[in-house]
Parts: sequence; structure tokens; C-alpha cells
Amino acid sequence: MRRIKLTIAYDGTDFHGWQVQPDLPTIQGTLEQVFTGIEGNAVHVAGSGRTDAGVHALAQVAAVSLSNPIPLYNLRKAANRLLPPSIRVLSAQEVAEKFNPRHDAVSKTYEYRVFRGEVCAPMEWRYVHHYPYPLDVERMILLAPVIEGEYDFAAFAAADDREHVSTVRTVFSSRLELVDERMIYRVTGGGFLKHMVRNIMGTLLQAGKNNLDEARLQALLVPGLTARAGPTAPAKGLFLTRVAYH
Repeated sequence: MRRIKLTIAYDGTDFHGWQVQPDLPTIQGTLEQVFTGIEGNAVHVAGSGRTDAGVHALAQVAAVSLSNPIPLYNLRKAANRLLPPSIRVLSAQEVAEKFNPRHDAVSKTYEYRVFRGEVCAPMEWRYVHHYPYPLDVERMILLAPVIEGEYDFAAFAAADDREHVSTVRTVFSSRLELVDERMIYRVTGGGFLKHMVRNIMGTLLQAGKNNLDEARLQALLVPGLTARAGPTAPAKGLFLTRVAYH
């Protein structure tokens, strides 16, 4: 049995997230259908993590076990021929049989894009949060690094994650920049809770509206806090851009 590591890009607009859901189009479900057809038997495609409905990926990492001896180049071509254009296998490589794309990952990087111009082109609208209203962007840039470090991110987690998993996470880098009319937030961490990045972005937007200062942001990281972070930013502006391994 061969263990194949896949690097995948996808437009998440028309999918109900990564994870398989009955009777709903998902990234994982679509990949499993295609690779099951190639293998001739049911297969499981494991991902490095679950992206929400509407979230995109430039380089999601997944793995599948196959007995089919098809060369990797042909495997990638066959998969892309069968997949919808909104999902592409960028690369395929054989790895150790025990490779686990989720547990073996050492960091993930996400990028959130906000378009600040008055008019957002139709070609961009699906991939940015269009916010043309007044914001103190300098304030947001200064506050973005405040969350770097190991903290309890319960205030930034979805309700189901707060109830069932540890909410302590480590953020290695959290930076925001303004490039022309596009505001880009990049965050790298050891792992992320459901909705965590979108809630961080929503909180930074609150700071840009002068509804939150550094002290209140730091207070959201205090263990045992019952307060909630800012509103969840729309899914369409979020991209998984890198999953790193040793």
C-alpha cells in the first residue's frame, strides 16, 4: 500500500467546507469520490485540518493510501481530469506509510484578505471581504502582533470547540499590512480552533472601528474568560496558504 501526500488548492465558494457531510458537496467528499474511482475501492482522504464552508486553500495538505501502482505524474493528471475545476491537485509524492497530514504538521499559515476600495471588481468579490468603510488601519497593524504567543483562545473559538477541546493554542506570527487597496492579515500557528482566524480578523476590524483597544484585546486571552471576541469575519476572505512539516 502506497501513502501519497497531496498538495491541493481549492475555491471553497460552492462547498460546505472540507469535511464530508451527507448529501452536501464538500472538498473531502469530492476528493474521496475521485480517488475511490481511481483505486477501484473506497478510500479515505485525510486532510491537515478542516476548513469552513466558503474558505479557500492555496496549499492544503492531504494524504491517501492506494494500492494502485499508477505513477505519481499520471495520478495527478487523472485526479485533475476527474475533479471539478474548483479543486486542483498541485502535487503528489510518496511518503512514509505512517504519515498523518494533521498530526505531523508543525504549523499552518492563513491569510485573510479585505478589499478597502469603494468598488470591488466582480472577479475579486468571491475572494475578499469588501469593507470600504472608515477604519484606523494603523491601529489594526499595531494590535495584530498582540496575540503572538501561547494563550487560551476560547474567546475566539466556535461554541462546539470551546466545549470539546483544549482552547490553548500557540501563534508564532500575526501581522497585518495594507497593500494599495487590499488589507492582508497573515497568521501562523501550531494549530487553530474552528472560526479562530475569522474571529481574530473580526476583532481586529472592531479595533479599526475604535471599539477595542490593546487592553481589551489582551483581556480576551485570559484563561477562563466568558466574553466573546469580535464578530466572525466572512469565510470568503480566508485562505489556507501553507502547512509546514519537519
